[in-house]
Amino acid sequence: MSRTRAILLLFFLAATAVCLLGAAAAIVVIPQQAEALFGPPTPNLSSVQRFTLSLSLLNNADLLIAPAKIPGEEISFAIQPGDPANTVIRRLAEAGLIADAEAFRDYLIYTGVDTRLKTGQFRLSTAMTPIEIAEAIQSFSATEGAITILAGWRLEEIAEAVPTSGLKITSEDFLAAAQRRPQGIGFAEELPEQITHEGFLFPGTYTLPRQATVEQLLAVFLGSFSSNVTPEMRSGFTQQGLSLYEAVILASIIERETVVDGEQAMIASVYFNRLRQGMMLQADPTVQYALGYDEGWGWWKSPLALEDLNAESFYNTYLYNSLPPAPIASPGLEALQAVAFPAETSYFFFRADCEESGRHVFAVTFEEHQANGCQ
Repeated sequence: MSRTRAILLLFFLAATAVCLLGAAAAIVVIPQQAEALFGPPTPNLSSVQRFTLSLSLLNNADLLIAPAKIPGEEISFAIQPGDPANTVIRRLAEAGLIADAEAFRDYLIYTGVDTRLKTGQFRLSTAMTPIEIAEAIQSFSATEGAITILAGWRLEEIAEAVPTSGLKITSEDFLAAAQRRPQGIGFAEELPEQITHEGFLFPGTYTLPRQATVEQLLAVFLGSFSSNVTPEMRSGFTQQGLSLYEAVILASIIERETVVDGEQAMIASVYFNRLRQGMMLQADPTVQYALGYDEGWGWWKSPLALEDLNAESFYNTYLYNSLPPAPIASPGLEALQAVAFPAETSYFFFRADCEESGRHVFAVTFEEHQANGCQ
């Protein structure tokens, strides 16, 4: 090797080392800077989520500490029971109370406020900063606690949200109780013996006395499931050849597959077409559920590696040609309705579109499916 080449190689190695050291420092410094400005993050975040959200907050700090409009305009704003955080954020933006919905959403997720929104009527002002608005709409009461279950959460994620609710229930106590078979609710008689509450804790925001027991909390969740699954939906499950338990299993997969509302019925049609033809479901969320917690991605590893598809588990629908043995998450109303009333299509395949919009493109044949791949 010539002297010139050796010098260039040393320079390249030195530059690479500097870049790596800089990246490592950023991974530590950026979350520290965000915590100094915005307070500690919710403990539910994975390390990757904490870094990306911290970076977003720092990049959008001016938007979060500045009011939407001066002079201020007072606006009456209502949050209804069961309103998801995304709906509340959209309506705040439409009302002119926040200037940047994405920055506000990242702040709510970072702080955990997205899981403890308070229902009721609020007097807000465009002169309030987004941080002040977040403080105003989160639940806190000396006598009551509020907990939000997001559609698509698994039991462990719900357990992680319990300490933020104000209820005197620990994550450990909740998880221990939720891993037992549901009791004290009419539909429990239709369920297999060896199951947990997974899939039957209906998404929504719930307010209870702070002294409520874990049994009372679970009873409220189960009661909400029972009241939302109507006789018409149950009839739809039967027409599709599914028991209530099987319907919830399939709905939980559809919930995890769906990013954009409105696609649930189409995704359901793909799975029903596959089941009727004896094809494997090959649903990534079932593999994610089987893998469990990942240090980088939390409870839902994404993207999956090729070797992940060979994970030995009865939940792995790439290996076993059947529904998984139990639900993998809490499905929302739209996913349950999609199972009861799926779209009628000839599709057997779907994949994320190439615009990263969250939508899917559907195909009848595997050749069409491959052609839908991104270049």
